[in-house]
Amino acid sequence: MSRRIDLALNLHVEIGEDGVAELIFGPEGGMPATDAQGHAALGTVWAQLAAEPGVRCILVRSLGKGFCAGGTPEVVQSMLDSQSARLRVMREGRAIVQGMMDCDLPIVSAINGAAVGAGAAVALLADVSIAGQRAKIIDGHTKIGVAAGDHAAIIWPLLCGMAKAKYHLLMCTAIDGTEAERIGLVSLALPDEQLLDKAREVARTLAAGSPSALAFTKRSLNHWLRAAWPAFEHSLALEILGFAGADAREGFAAIQERRAPKFEQS
Repeated sequence: MSRRIDLALNLHVEIGEDGVAELIFGPEGGMPATDAQGHAALGTVWAQLAAEPGVRCILVRSLGKGFCAGGTPEVVQSMLDSQSARLRVMREGRAIVQGMMDCDLPIVSAINGAAVGAGAAVALLADVSIAGQRAKIIDGHTKIGVAAGDHAAIIWPLLCGMAKAKYHLLMCTAIDGTEAERIGLVSLALPDEQLLDKAREVARTLAAGSPSALAFTKRSLNHWLRAAWPAFEHSLALEILGFAGADAREGFAAIQERRAPKFEQS
């Protein structure tokens, strides 16, 4: 018997008797995205679940045709229009990264379909990231005219090296699961139909392990991320600054109008 916690319209948690809490993006059959409430919840849910009795591992997955496409158009528009919205999203973006780093529970991601923006951040900051071979991991920030700031500077160079990180973050190329595993961006890739079973197997194995040994190992390894924290803070600030500029307005308009952007020379 599982227990359900609703966090936002299309974001909820199911806590099973096996010690695994499944953080689930929805809607079922649609393309998950984070609205304002969902983005805020992603900054607080890790500490919330770590405090839940009986929870020993977190598995992030999706009911949709993709993992998570990042912020909704309404969230992006609010950032273009409002300084307070930009500052709020900056605080929440920092909280997502720090919350996942500081959570003593192991976090597993099961990446199906598209993982973009905040979706890519959650997918790749997981301690064990498992992708379907047809997954599409994209950091689309530079495509809409802002810096890759919500997680990329802290984790991509460590995962796949600086050369690959620069190539994919500057080009905004889509990386399928097979290629993501080859370059070290994810822990494992396998056929999509095996994705959820494997992710649950890994999560159950971790949930049955020594909580202190796993927590202390994660804490130790995450000092590599903490060493990169100044780069992350800088990139996040530059991303948010970019949303106040003309390039972000043009990039977002181009996506909405399904055309190539026309960025002006700075």
